[in-house]
Amino acid sequence: MTDQATDLTETRPGETVSLETHGMVTGYGEVNILHGVSVKVHESEMVAVIGPNGAGKSTLLRAVFGLLPARDGTVQLHGEDVTNRRPDQLVQKGLGYVPQVENVFPSLTIIENLEMGAFVRRSGMKERTEQVFRLFPDLAGRRGEVAGRLSGGQRQMLALARALMLDPTVLLLDEPSASLSPKMVGMIFDRIKEINQAGTAILLVEQNAKEALSICHRAYVLAMGENRLEGNAKELLVNEEVGRLYLGA
Repeated sequence: MTDQATDLTETRPGETVSLETHGMVTGYGEVNILHGVSVKVHESEMVAVIGPNGAGKSTLLRAVFGLLPARDGTVQLHGEDVTNRRPDQLVQKGLGYVPQVENVFPSLTIIENLEMGAFVRRSGMKERTEQVFRLFPDLAGRRGEVAGRLSGGQRQMLALARALMLDPTVLLLDEPSASLSPKMVGMIFDRIKEINQAGTAILLVEQNAKEALSICHRAYVLAMGENRLEGNAKELLVNEEVGRLYLGA
């Protein structure tokens, strides 16, 4: 990812597939939550995954990031089979992940959190830190403050900022707007759009389906651990079935 803080020229999705799952089956204990889920994210594309609670949206991201073993199916990152690779290996291959909860170190300062996010970076640490601070100016003036004192929205910004420290080519976001005020939700989604417009492909799991569909290129609808619908996000936003079942229309 090039200088995200200064070059925010919008990029359009390319033909190259950055991330793909095919026939993903996984779960907890003896229970499968996903039953053959397939999704695809092209280069520079932002793709939403929506659906009711319990559909397996967050489970999908955990499996992609190696936090939950795939029982069947595959994960490909830039054409390479990375199924069941460790998270640290995936990070070094360009995959970033921001979980919904416990996504910052509350006892560490903002700058220390960013340093933790750059744990395998060998050079350019100072430059990258300043680039990230320009993208998140609310954090820049508080870099020495302990993360545990931040509001929920500020913590979410810090979690995003930390994930960017290794220049991910693909970013997994799990419910970034959860429990935030409407104003903060807008700010978070604005930053997500900027990150994508700078060239980072994003797979976004979001309960706020209307907002997710309004900013993404394409979307998948999951239900009971299976692919239910997929298509252009703006078209799904006005789809009567999607509106009735998932958007409260």
